[in-house]
Amino acid sequence: MRIGVPREIKDGERRVALLPDGVSALCGAGHTVVVEQDAGAAVGFSDEAYRAAGATLAAAPDAVWSSEVVVKVKELQPPEYPRLAAGTTVCGFAQLGRDRALLATVLAARVRVLAFETIRDGQGGAPLLAPMSRIAGRLAPFAGAQALGTDRGGSGVLLPGVDDVPGAVVVVIGAGAAGAQAAHVAAALGCRVTLVSRGAVRLAAAAAAIAANGGRVAARTLAELGDDGFAAMLAEADLVIGAVLEPGRLSPKLITREHLRAMRAGSAFVDIGIDQGGIAQTSRMTSVSAPTFVDERVVHYAVPNMPSLVARTATFALAAAALPYVRRLAERGVARALDDDPALAAGAMVWEGVVADPRLAADAGMSAAVAPWRW
Repeated sequence: MRIGVPREIKDGERRVALLPDGVSALCGAGHTVVVEQDAGAAVGFSDEAYRAAGATLAAAPDAVWSSEVVVKVKELQPPEYPRLAAGTTVCGFAQLGRDRALLATVLAARVRVLAFETIRDGQGGAPLLAPMSRIAGRLAPFAGAQALGTDRGGSGVLLPGVDDVPGAVVVVIGAGAAGAQAAHVAAALGCRVTLVSRGAVRLAAAAAAIAANGGRVAARTLAELGDDGFAAMLAEADLVIGAVLEPGRLSPKLITREHLRAMRAGSAFVDIGIDQGGIAQTSRMTSVSAPTFVDERVVHYAVPNMPSLVARTATFALAAAALPYVRRLAERGVARALDDDPALAAGAMVWEGVVADPRLAADAGMSAAVAPWRW
């Protein structure tokens, strides 16, 4: 099989989907891997390293996009749309639910899209999304610290406090991979942290894990708080971190404009789940080069590719997680690989002009086709 690895072009994106050792494994199995020049340069992997691993280096993107399978990191960008060829399988974080224009484009192009965010493992986990979520969670308090700076319009709260000045009041909404890590880091920095979740079991597990590592957080479910308690908690926060994510679905809007208006001017909100639309009515996507905006007097940080801020670490984690799935697609062919592995098939978003994922179809108001690769 011919596998293409493009250079990422999204604002601030520096990750690469496959590293030279992964290329070596694929080429050693008889596959052809075409890597766009400088695809790994930003994370310390030269073209020569890829060439030594057996890759064919492409000076222009067209040679990469003519591959049977294209493995990338972030969602397709407008300059890449004209390069889509019918029947090509595009693997990466797809983010089709929040972008109707992108969904229409991939359907019209009759490509196949396998979304990293919805691929599952044998235990129902998200092996490609989870490491990126953990990284984003660990970064979120530092993003919040940036947003609280007076140069960004923040009120100038120092997260860990100093001397007799206590640490910031931080509310983390969501107790999954991202939220648990955000709460852990914020607690370690000396913040006064409340971790909030809709699910009591996951919340208790996250709080126990943080306590086992010496951290202290208060844990509350949304049901325990009620509407008034939730609003009051947000109003007292210096920093709110939104970490609610339902892979393949748009995020629920848990934070209203009224909630934000009640917060102190210059407080901050970091929306980790902005890739899926974000959890606030004010949420809108920002970028690495312009990460914040102010709405309702609250500084919003909503960068969709936060892990790219630590691109080398994130690339090692993502490439290691992705390689087994890429090898499976190459060895068995895409359709057979999906048939053989329902957890991998959970990543199939669209297939040659039809929506294959029922969650995506529900959000888009469309009908979903059942296993269209069998047609």
